[in-house]
Amino acid sequence: MMEKMIFGRYIPGDSFIHRLDPRAKLLFVFAFIIIVFIANNAVTYGVLLAFTFFIMLLSRIRPYFIINGLKPVLLLLIFTFFIHILFTKEGELLFEWGFLSVYEEGLRQGIFISIRFLVLVFMTTILTLTTSPISITDGLEVLLNPLKKVKFPVHELALMMSIALRFIPTLMDETDKIMKAQMARGSDLSAGPIMDRIRAVVPLLVPLFVSAFKRAEDLATAMEVRGYRGGEGRTRYRQLAWHMRDTIVLLAAILLAVGLFYLRG
Repeated sequence: MMEKMIFGRYIPGDSFIHRLDPRAKLLFVFAFIIIVFIANNAVTYGVLLAFTFFIMLLSRIRPYFIINGLKPVLLLLIFTFFIHILFTKEGELLFEWGFLSVYEEGLRQGIFISIRFLVLVFMTTILTLTTSPISITDGLEVLLNPLKKVKFPVHELALMMSIALRFIPTLMDETDKIMKAQMARGSDLSAGPIMDRIRAVVPLLVPLFVSAFKRAEDLATAMEVRGYRGGEGRTRYRQLAWHMRDTIVLLAAILLAVGLFYLRG
């Protein structure tokens, strides 16, 4: 399970994307989330797909590795596609068989919304795969620094996000161990009626929650004995440095937005 798990996972590397400042990557992803809504036709969505694939090549992470780790998300994407096809009854009728009817607008929206969802998931996944949790925390804290003037707990928010990203793989590893222990005791989590499967999950969730709370308590104790008192007066071992490549990435986001505006129908 851990080999396929990519949420919250960081893969060390020396690619162009790995070397970017975390602030540049965060700003780019935030901008990209807005930019994808500019696309409204086949050409603009094709540009988004090509741009996402180009970023994936720059990160030097195999597309198969990302796709294999995002299988649950891809299933949700397929479900979203069919929901639009079945319930959007606009445009020309393309296919009809009994109660099933497919309309042009339903097919169009299903494809476009699925592509939009796909590129967003891929881009945010590349961010976490190429940026360590501590770098994401530092970058987010620096970007949100102006909010400290209104007494917003910037450091605490960044710390919570860092801990959440760090412990996703840990909890998945713990889940895998508990599942193997339950299977060794004769429990079958993948066979039988749906209600039996739901009941079989309960012995899995209880020890998982107990383990999670214990880890949280151990972490809180460790932070307390080390004198953690929030972000006030803290210094950083790793200093962030902005380079020309970071500016180029943000300029690429601007050019992408301008290009999509030009290609809109």
